[in-house]
Amino acid sequence: MNDWHSWAAIAVFVGAYALIISEKVHRVAAALGGAGLMLAVGATDDGSAFYSEESGIDWNVIFLLMGMMMIVGVLKKTGMFEYLAIWAVKRARAKPFRVMVMLIVITALASALLDNVTTVLLVAPVTLLVCERLALPVAPFLIAEVFASNIGGAATLVGDPPNIIIASRAGLTFNDFLVHLAPLSAVLTVVLILLCRVMFRKSFVFDAARAADVMALEEREAIKDPRLLVQGLMVLALVVAGFVLHPVLGYAPSIVALLGAGLLVAISAVETGEVLTEVEWPTLAFFAGLFVMIGGLIETGVISQVSKSLADVIGGSELGGSMVLLWASSALSGIVDNIPYVATMAPITADLVRDMGGANDHVMWWALALGADLGGNATAIGASANVVVLGIAERNRQPISFWQFTKYGLIVTAVTVTVSAGYVWLRYFAFG
Repeated sequence: MNDWHSWAAIAVFVGAYALIISEKVHRVAAALGGAGLMLAVGATDDGSAFYSEESGIDWNVIFLLMGMMMIVGVLKKTGMFEYLAIWAVKRARAKPFRVMVMLIVITALASALLDNVTTVLLVAPVTLLVCERLALPVAPFLIAEVFASNIGGAATLVGDPPNIIIASRAGLTFNDFLVHLAPLSAVLTVVLILLCRVMFRKSFVFDAARAADVMALEEREAIKDPRLLVQGLMVLALVVAGFVLHPVLGYAPSIVALLGAGLLVAISAVETGEVLTEVEWPTLAFFAGLFVMIGGLIETGVISQVSKSLADVIGGSELGGSMVLLWASSALSGIVDNIPYVATMAPITADLVRDMGGANDHVMWWALALGADLGGNATAIGASANVVVLGIAERNRQPISFWQFTKYGLIVTAVTVTVSAGYVWLRYFAFG
């Protein structure tokens, strides 16, 4: 890392990150400006930024988001989200904390089957309507759902993109993740509910008049276009099936989402222009800029050097190594996107596992997965779901600041990673 390009890349990334944190410059402008500077100083180039799978823009993420945003945009026109909002409030008896618990559980379960970004795209509109009906602050509910999506996504191979990378490198199956990480994910969901009860206690103000109004509503009356709803749900079901059957069909989630969006636009009477206006273009631009900046760190060897230094610290101790890997991964994944981090760290972890004689029941891989998945909750840009929800909130004039999210995210990450460390020790060392 003696190359001046490396130090220039670090300076650009830190400067852009500081601007995002300070919020003196819009995060999209900071990310795109940082991406431009990465290209200008030669930390990366157009070939790497736009075409490299390792260090370029992750077009799978971009087009997955675009496709699902289009599908959600069509479903919004049917009144489905109003229906679900009224249904959820009535089942929770309009009690704010019960509503939050219901949304957390639904989000965590859905994120285990879908990817966490798709889940928040579907749940966030319902949340906005629930909070509007009950005159509740939106931010605590959306933030809690982001945490739940990242925790639930850790449970399965398809729940979070880093898990797919880890499964491919380590030869792990869907059932391996289900057996080893799903029980912990369930425990962490309960822990999250308890944390939310304390962190957001001032937000659970019960408005009896508004509650009575909602309880008197008939949710079926919210459906505006039954025909479009049937079409939308059929396409959504096909898309979900495509996500779940990804290992069999071989289609990337982005392809499935785009096919679904194209099919829905083709068979419905909704204007294409109307659908495209529902896409969160600033969010997609932010992701593109962030990917280019992180790509600069990869191309100049910064992330590789950090990973190798981490490997040197781990040494040959399996217990110590798994703990260092868990905590270091959670810290780094709160700063850089966990996808390129895991892609860089996976071959190094493979070498560590081989040097340790195979390692105890893939414990090093589970430590990497947990650190990367749970560390995404630490900051407002730690995971894709976080950025998407912040974009949705801003578009609906309910902006969530970087620090508003992060002050809760750091607490949730610290507690859930601590619980995970205890789980790893108990399951693989104390009783392994």
